[in-house]
Amino acid sequence: MQYSTIAVTESEGVGTITLNRPTLMNALNAQMRAEILQALRDLQTRARVLVLTGAGRAFCSGQDLGDGASVDDLDLGRILREEYEPMLRAINECPLPVIAAVNGAAAGAGANLALAADVVIATQSAVFLQAFSRIGLIPDAGGTYWLPRQIGFARAMGQALFAEKVTADEAAAMGMIWASVPDEAFPAEWQRRATQLAKGPTLAYGAIKRAMRDSMANTLDQQLDLEAELQGECGHSRDFREGVMAFLEKRTPRFEGR
Repeated sequence: MQYSTIAVTESEGVGTITLNRPTLMNALNAQMRAEILQALRDLQTRARVLVLTGAGRAFCSGQDLGDGASVDDLDLGRILREEYEPMLRAINECPLPVIAAVNGAAAGAGANLALAADVVIATQSAVFLQAFSRIGLIPDAGGTYWLPRQIGFARAMGQALFAEKVTADEAAAMGMIWASVPDEAFPAEWQRRATQLAKGPTLAYGAIKRAMRDSMANTLDQQLDLEAELQGECGHSRDFREGVMAFLEKRTPRFEGR
C-alpha cells in the first residue's frame, strides 16, 4: 500500500511506522488514522515487533483540528468511535510487542496513542501533555483508561484537569513510560530494544501482552485460569523447547517466534 501521511519500513523483524506530517507536528487527520490502522494490520503478518515514532521534532501533536468539518459541525464522538477506536484496538490486540519511540512532544491524542503501546521509550527532551481541558474537552483516545492504571488516580486527575506538560524524566519516574533516554542516545536505544524483541520468543510475548492487559479486568481466579491456559500454549511451542535446550547447553537461544 502507498502511504501519504506515514512512512513504513521493515528490517530484520522490526516493522516501523513513522508519523510523517512534520510541518504539522504529525497531527492526526482521518487519512493518517486510516493509514496507521492499515500498517498495523499489514506489518503484524510479517514483522516480530512494531515501532511507532514520529518524523521531525514531534511525536504527535494530537487531533488535527483543521481536518474536515468546522468546529460547529465536528462530530468528535463519531470520529472516536469510527477512526480512533479501531486504531487503538489494533495496538491493544496486536499479537506482537508494540514500542512507542517518542522522539518529541506527544500531546492530546498523540500522547494517548503513545501510551496505548506496550512499551514507551522517550527522548529526554520529549514532553507529554493531556491538553484536552485547554479547549473544553476530556482526555480521549484511551487517555482516561491508560493514565489511571499507569500512574494512579490522583496523578491522572491532575494531568487531565491542569493540562500541564510532563517531561520524559517525570513520566519515567511516575511509571507512565518505560524509559527516558538522553537525546543523543535515543535512536540507538529504541532500535536496540526493538531488535532485542524481534529476536525473542514472539508467541510468548503475545501471551504476556494478553495476560497483562486482561489482568486489569479479571478476578484472581480468572487470571490464574488465563495464566494456566496461556502457559500451556507456550509450553508446546518450539521457542520453549529451544529456550530450555539453550539454557542446558549454556548458549544464546535462537528463537523462531513459533
